Amino acid sequence: MVRTTPPRPLQVEELFPTLRAFRGVTTRLHPRPGRPDVSGSSVGGPFLWPADEPWPVCTEPHKRSRGYRVADIRRRRQVLDVAWARDRPTDGERALLDELGRRHRVEGATDTDPVPLIGLVQLYRRDVPGLPPGPGGCDLLQVFWCPFEAHGPSRHGLAPHVRWRRSDEVVEALGAHPEPVLVGFEGSVAEPCVLHPEEVVTYPYAGSLPSRLEARIDAWEEAQERRAEKEELDDEWVTYHHDLSIPQGCRVGGFPSWHTTDPSPVHCEACAAPMALLITVGSREWDGRDGSWMPVEERDTAEDLRDPCPTRLTVGRDGLLNVFACPDDPGHPHRFSVQ
Repeated sequence: MVRTTPPRPLQVEELFPTLRAFRGVTTRLHPRPGRPDVSGSSVGGPFLWPADEPWPVCTEPHKRSRGYRVADIRRRRQVLDVAWARDRPTDGERALLDELGRRHRVEGATDTDPVPLIGLVQLYRRDVPGLPPGPGGCDLLQVFWCPFEAHGPSRHGLAPHVRWRRSDEVVEALGAHPEPVLVGFEGSVAEPCVLHPEEVVTYPYAGSLPSRLEARIDAWEEAQERRAEKEELDDEWVTYHHDLSIPQGCRVGGFPSWHTTDPSPVHCEACAAPMALLITVGSREWDGRDGSWMPVEERDTAEDLRDPCPTRLTVGRDGLLNVFACPDDPGHPHRFSVQ
């Protein structure tokens, strides 16, 4: 099924003609629950992985002896979906949900035991407009992460992992994927989703624009807020960041959002070239009651049945993961930013 982003509430290039020079394109992936297979692009679906190639694992030292069971996470989501579609959980369902939401322990687990990585996104170039070629003509991008937020100097960071491959070189595909015994947080496990790619116009994060243009946008937003307060519009005024520039959700290409930190140049660690946004994995497809990025096809759905979090992923504090690639050499190491 097609997913279509509605027209923006305002024509931003009419408000700020200078923005025409900064216009870009991003491809919204529009993941929705389904039954993907290894031959198609997906979020949380099975990966095309060679049967004779070891599955990637995390061996970085961190606690991994306590957490949630993947089967329990999936079962809990199923119970909740059925319960809320009906009205609310019964007493019996609440007891089951409590049991499924329990943390478990693996006795004897050490801080360096290999943890199978969880597959997040698989993208074939043939499916996704704007997805650049990988090194050596690779046509298949696969993004993983460790299911524990326990990495880096803060010990609370994520550990993404990117693989490129040529799909025509996979002779025999791996059957069942290895899964971790436990995961550190429920939002590390994506629901299997099929994709509905759509190219849309996008503009840079305001803080990445020239200072004069950023100042004009800030002044306009402040005026919008004052008008909304005066007219008691209940915090629903249009803003550049939320409604006019960068789409929410999972997408390929375009501009990164820096909504929790100041904009930061991202340079390739191998050659120092400015890096380009490869893919964004977002927790939410749209926000707010109106949700201006909600697809047209879902606006007639009853409000209590709309699902802005179809993948069930949680990135940081309900945010997004940006993956950057070197435009000069796609084989150079990728870099990441969590917002």
